[in-house]
Amino acid sequence: MESLKNYQFTFLNRFLKYVTVDTQSNPHSETQPSTEKQKDLGRILVEELKEIGINDAELDEFGYVYATIPANSGKQVPAICFCSHMDTSPDCSGQNVKPIVHKNYQGQDLILPDAPDQIIRKSAHPKLGNQIGNDIITASGTTLLGADNKAGLAEIMDAANFFINNPEVKHGTIRLLFTPDEEVGRGVDKVNMQKLGADFGYTVDGEARGTIENETFSADSAKIRISGVSAHPGFARGQMESAIKIAAEIVAALPKERLSPESTADKDGFIHPVAINGTVEEATIEFILRDFNDAELQNHERILQAIINEISEGYPKSEINLEIKSQYRNMKSILDQHPQVIQYAAEAVTRAGLEPKLQSIRGGTDGSRLSFMGLPCPNIFAGEHAFHSKHEWVSVQDMQKAVETIIHLAVVWEENS
Repeated sequence: MESLKNYQFTFLNRFLKYVTVDTQSNPHSETQPSTEKQKDLGRILVEELKEIGINDAELDEFGYVYATIPANSGKQVPAICFCSHMDTSPDCSGQNVKPIVHKNYQGQDLILPDAPDQIIRKSAHPKLGNQIGNDIITASGTTLLGADNKAGLAEIMDAANFFINNPEVKHGTIRLLFTPDEEVGRGVDKVNMQKLGADFGYTVDGEARGTIENETFSADSAKIRISGVSAHPGFARGQMESAIKIAAEIVAALPKERLSPESTADKDGFIHPVAINGTVEEATIEFILRDFNDAELQNHERILQAIINEISEGYPKSEINLEIKSQYRNMKSILDQHPQVIQYAAEAVTRAGLEPKLQSIRGGTDGSRLSFMGLPCPNIFAGEHAFHSKHEWVSVQDMQKAVETIIHLAVVWEENS
């Protein structure tokens, strides 16, 4: 594509700006978005979209950014959505991020200057071996970087800039959706699907260059509520049943060599306690349950209930209840009904000069739920690595390939319509 060869990419400056905006989401908040500061970035994105020439860009009350690149094709082309999330993970600080561009990386360990004990070692990050000669962006050592998912934001914004400034490149209607709260599992809770008006979509939130992800975990949350029996500890013999100790026994009874994040990989699922709180009288344990197979996910729930049943026998005066909530499901069952969504993505990756790699995500994306909301939506690479940590990094060259892939993808849909 000649116009792409001559294009002056804008993603890098956008990305270096976006990561300095603190958009950390909060899993304990009941508001939507969970933190108002996410809207700070939303307002920047709307302003930039309007500067590009996309006049319908808007930020709604729930923190979603919607925008349209109008079709310029005479064909009837399905409307395609590109989606990324604005929030960063609660697992690591996103305040006062200082991005650093390490030019012409030569395989060395990267010492982060604001915390010299934070070292991104090639031995711990073997994918750095594919980046020799490239420019690597990291944070300075005290925060995450925010490439998850501000890399995706910058790449989509750059692709939008390309299409507006190169009207000779034909495409159908392109809808942009930037979401809050993906990191706390509420990224599409308030999406207005009618307003979005897209037929198919792609989240831009993946890792290594060339990857296309068509499968995620199916996910449930679980909460165990324990009502123990409190008594004065000096007179507790035969009376006290400590909810704290019951909770500890439940956690200790969980499988360790299997069904645990520490001991699983690939398509293995797990039962993972993420929070424990309580007193002698009342305690709660919160879990996330994950598996690629829905039947196995239900089996994980049965295992948890069996542990509860066994332990409760030793505490006849106490009450232990298990509550399960559905979070999202494996999007592959939806995507398999629309094979062109993956085929066109693979063609776009190939046109960008990369080898497409189809893989599964040991996690979820906004696309997981969007797929079940009527928008088949796989995930394509953004270039982010070591997300949710101070060692997060992304390659400038990989980000450029992501922009090229987005552009080619819209063109492939137009050509095949």
